[in-house]
Parts: sequence; structure tokens; C-alpha cells
Amino acid sequence: MGTLKKFLGTTSLFLFIITASISFVILFTPLYSYTASSLGIPEKLNMSMEDLMANYYVLLQYLHFPWITELNFPDFVSSESGLFHFFEVKILFYLNYFILIISAAGSYLYFKTLKKSRRIWLLQKPFFIAALIPPILLMFLAVSFDRMFVLFHEIFFNNDDWLFNPVTDPIILALPQEFFMYTFLLFFFLIEIIFILMYQYSKRNAFK
Repeated sequence: MGTLKKFLGTTSLFLFIITASISFVILFTPLYSYTASSLGIPEKLNMSMEDLMANYYVLLQYLHFPWITELNFPDFVSSESGLFHFFEVKILFYLNYFILIISAAGSYLYFKTLKKSRRIWLLQKPFFIAALIPPILLMFLAVSFDRMFVLFHEIFFNNDDWLFNPVTDPIILALPQEFFMYTFLLFFFLIEIIFILMYQYSKRNAFK
């Protein structure tokens, strides 16, 4: 098997795992309801949990459905810069799902080739190394999530529209930083579990 083919195949596997994990975290609405309940967000905003979740679902629908071109929260006003930030997030979501689909096809073909040629063992080293990365990132998160949060936005956005003003964009009060910290934690936990399982699988089925 050529070096390029191995590189592309392994890259497809990692991209699939990462984008699939991101997709799961995005769609795992119980995480938001837990955060809102534990932090008492409905009480702080003087609204019911049902109304808060309704606004959250409106946001998710806007971010996912191409035919929804305007974001109108039932209970929150929005500034032009706030709406533009959510539009940029929408584009990132679509990019994630596009990579997910492409990498899923590449991963399937590569994995099928490895199994047919009995070269599952080729996955041992890549997944062993990969499994070392999430714990390191979690250490950075534990030491300074604020810095990681800012760095994340500096990488993916070329403006300051993500710095919401609670007066002009009160939706930010419903999306506290703790929620995003929990999403990071869940994401790192998911990929770490998958990396470990893939390493164990490749080791166990190396010569089958």
C-alpha cells in the first residue's frame, strides 16, 4: 500500500471521527438543558425552561436548515453583528457536515481495503499517538479555558462579532461560557474514547 494512500486513508478516518463527534455534540440538546438547569438560567432571565429551550431550538434550526435564512428569536433581540456571527457559525456547521460526508466515504473505502488485505495493524500507531492528544488538550482546558475559548474564536473567525454585548444581544446570557466548556469536554471525551477503541480494535484484529 502506497504512502499517499495510507496518509489519505488515515486522514479520512481522523476527520470522520472528529466531525462525527462535533456533530454529536452539536445535536446533543440534553447538554444544553442540563447546563441551563444547573446554572439557573431560566430564573436569571425570568422565563420558563420551555421558552428557553424553544429559543435554543430556533437557533439550532437556523444553523442547520439552508431554507431558514433569517434568525428570529422568540424572546431575544439581536444586533446586526450578532446575527452575522451566527451566520458565520452556520457556514462552519455546513463545512463540518460536508467534511463528515466526504470523510465517511473515504474512511469506508480505506477501512474496507485494510480489512481485505489484513492490514488493520497499520492503524495501531496512528491511533495510539492520537489517543495521547485529547488528555493534553484537556490539561490546557483545565488550566485556562478562557484562553482556549478566545484562541478558538481567533482561529475560526476574523472579526470580533463573537464578543456579544448582553444589552444588544441578550441571547449570550442564555449561552454562558460554561456551556461551551461542557461542549469542549464532551467532544474531547468522545474522540478519546473512539481513539482508544480503534487502537484496541486494530491491535486485537491485527492479523485476522
